[in-house]
Order: sequence, then structure tokens, then C-alpha cells
Amino acid sequence: MAKSADYKLGPNTYPRGWFVVAESSELTTEPLAISFFGEDLALFRGASGKPVLLDAYCGHMGTHLTDSKSSMIVKNNQQIEGDSIRCPYHGWRYNAQGHVDDIPYSNGPCPKSASIKSYPVIDNMGCVMAWYDPDDREPDYDAPKLPEWDDPQWVRWELDHLGELNIHPQEIIDNIVDVQHLGPTHGAPSEYFENEIRDHVCIQRQGGPMQLYETYLNTSTWYTGPGILLSKQEFAGMVIFELIANTPVKDGVVKCWHGCLVKGSTEIATEADIVMAREAQAGALEAFSADFNIWQNKRPALKIMQLKTDGPFRTGRKWYSQFYASPDDVPAIQQEINGMHLTQGLQTSEQAGQNIDDGLTF
Repeated sequence: MAKSADYKLGPNTYPRGWFVVAESSELTTEPLAISFFGEDLALFRGASGKPVLLDAYCGHMGTHLTDSKSSMIVKNNQQIEGDSIRCPYHGWRYNAQGHVDDIPYSNGPCPKSASIKSYPVIDNMGCVMAWYDPDDREPDYDAPKLPEWDDPQWVRWELDHLGELNIHPQEIIDNIVDVQHLGPTHGAPSEYFENEIRDHVCIQRQGGPMQLYETYLNTSTWYTGPGILLSKQEFAGMVIFELIANTPVKDGVVKCWHGCLVKGSTEIATEADIVMAREAQAGALEAFSADFNIWQNKRPALKIMQLKTDGPFRTGRKWYSQFYASPDDVPAIQQEINGMHLTQGLQTSEQAGQNIDDGLTF
């Protein structure tokens, strides 16, 4: 199992960025115990409806805040107060900023040293997304949001939970620049292909015949940071947006989710549209599963024997490295790689007359 240091990505073990940590529907009245970025975390929804994400362990005696079901404070449904949570052991209360603001058996000031880390977290497109930064800075870009999510004509995804994969996310990110796997792996060889880098965003535009649906596929696909991929796809008269999310669990292990947002046939999606959307998501998952199966059965590609017709792997990895780099080094990385990156032997989207970026904001 290769780790971040093996890929020589930078000084940090985990990348900074927005990441999916749960599906919104999972977060009901019961808090969740989750683990990402090599840390145990406590996730709960406050009374305001907002999600809260904290380091898991109480500063008092090290109790996990959300992994106890036997405590009476939990059984009596008294653990969540407003947007705060009480430790199930002694009832110390942590607010959404990670500070103790009440100790039930003490009238004195709450110890500041008991504070734990709080993470920026949002409900977004049916996902709970958290900002992780090993340098403990506030978010330096917004999480991606599709306006179609709020349009009643579009059928929203229900996420496919794909579980953990014993592979470094670098191997997943490589796909954004890898044109030559699309034919052998997916039965959809590209007739045009290009990459464009805009700071923390990496875009792929490509298209060609697709065996799965016996039609022509056009896509505009982009990563907003290292963990969230969105892809606009047009084929067979359909328009869909695909989500693929990857979040590091620990160094060399990643958890993945998948979903499709599908345009319905009328101004308000019908039951038939919902059935069609679920079928479209299943088909997209079948295509993605081909990648997943390969990732499960390959050795780490610490170095790639890159051909000029492969796609710009080195540039893609340089783009990805910015999320592991010291913040002061990021502008220089972005300046070096921003712009268009073409692959020898393939048309651009403009040359093919197939750019489908209309309505997209990267």
C-alpha cells in the first residue's frame, strides 16, 4: 500500500480541500462516529439543522463523543443541545466551535485547554462536505454547487456508498488526464480530449462513441480541489451530472461515493423520470465500477512510463501536489501549470465542435 510520501506529493500526509464525509440523509437525530484523514471524528446535526464536525475525543478524559450508545444521556435523547453536544461520560458540553461551554457539576469557568478541533462543514447537494486543511486554515475556495440541484426538473441522486479502497487517491485523480484508458476500460474511446487547469480546478473535456449505450458521449468533467469530481454528460438525448467523491480515511486508504443528477422530461420531474434517473445512475456506476475493479487489483504507479499520446500525467500530478504543499508554495505551482494542456494526436473540443461547457461554472 503506497502512501503520500511515496508519491513525493509534498510535506503533508493528507490534502487540503472540501471532502464528502457522509450523505446528508445519514445525519438524523443520532450522531455519527466517523474516521477520515487518520483521525476519529464526531459528526452530528444540531437543532438548527446545521451539521457539526469535531475531533472525536473529549478533552476531559478522552471519551468518544459520538460512539457511546449505552450512556443514559444518549438513551434519554439529551446529548444534543442546540448546536452543541454533551460528552456521554460526564456531560461536558462542546459547542460547534469545539469549546467547552458548560460543565453540569461546576460553576467555575470552563477550561480552554479542553477545547477540541472543529471543522468547517456544510450540507451541499445531499452530501455533508467538510473542509480539511493540515495547516488549519479557513477554506480558500468554495465547495462546488450545481444550480440544477435546486431545479425541480432534475432528479436528485441518492448516493452509492462504495466503501473503502486500499489505494492512494493519487491513483484515482490520475483519471482526469488519462485519455487512453477510456477505450479499453470503458468502451468509450476519445475522438477529442483536452485538459485545462484553473488554480484549484482541473477540467477534462472529451468525447467519442460509447459502447455501453451505443451512442456518442460528450463530457465536461472537473475536480474542484482533490476530493470532488463533477461531470456533465450528454448522450442519447439525455443530460446528466455525475458525482464521484473520494476522501482519505488514512494514508493509502480512501472512501468513495457516486451519484447522478438527471434532467427530467417536464418542468417537474415525474415518477417515470425518477425511474429513468435511477437506471441512468446504475449505468454510470457500472461504467465507473470498471475503474474501481482495476484500482483494487493494481500495484501503485509511483512513476508512470508516460507517452506523449497518454495524456498529461505529470501535469496532473503537479496540479494534485498543490493540495499537499505548504500554502506559501501553492501560487508558484498554480502559475506553472495553469492553462490548456493538449494530448498529441487528439482534437480539442473546439476543433471537434463539441464543447458542452454552457451553463457551467468551474
